[in-house]
Amino acid sequence: MSESAPQAPVPTPPPDRDVFRRAMGRFVTGVSVLTTWQDGVDHAMTANAITSVSLDPLLLLCCVEQEARFHDVVLETGVWGVNVLPAESRSHAAWFATRGRPVHGQLDRVAHHRGAATGVAIFDDVLTAVECRTTQVVPAGDHSIIIGAVVGLEVPAHAGEALTYYRGAFGHLS
Repeated sequence: MSESAPQAPVPTPPPDRDVFRRAMGRFVTGVSVLTTWQDGVDHAMTANAITSVSLDPLLLLCCVEQEARFHDVVLETGVWGVNVLPAESRSHAAWFATRGRPVHGQLDRVAHHRGAATGVAIFDDVLTAVECRTTQVVPAGDHSIIIGAVVGLEVPAHAGEALTYYRGAFGHLS
């Protein structure tokens, strides 16, 4: 039985944005809060688009919407933290995902300390925390992919349940 030659693809309209969003919502992700600071003011946002990139050198990336307040600040400062949230931090994830929340005092609800390498806010109760210095920014549609060299790590001895995001809702994973 002979295989036939592949047929040229038939032009089709691009997938619908809402369908794409729903499709990507079926990909389970962890939940983190990104932090940075500028002129003594902390900035933070909930993010589920973080990925380790390289072990040599240690690199991590995050994706930040270009219209988010956090975007311009993190590009200017060049330092950021990733706080990987445990399941019991659902309220923190929701708070830092709230558009229009006040900038001043937004970290008052969360026990935190300063990262030794960058001074960004590191939450006291996390599964892990990573401090980064930006090495590259890649524009990607309505987001920027920010790649950072890992300059600090905190890995608490306890590993609780992870906060997850799936189909538009928070959940958890043991």
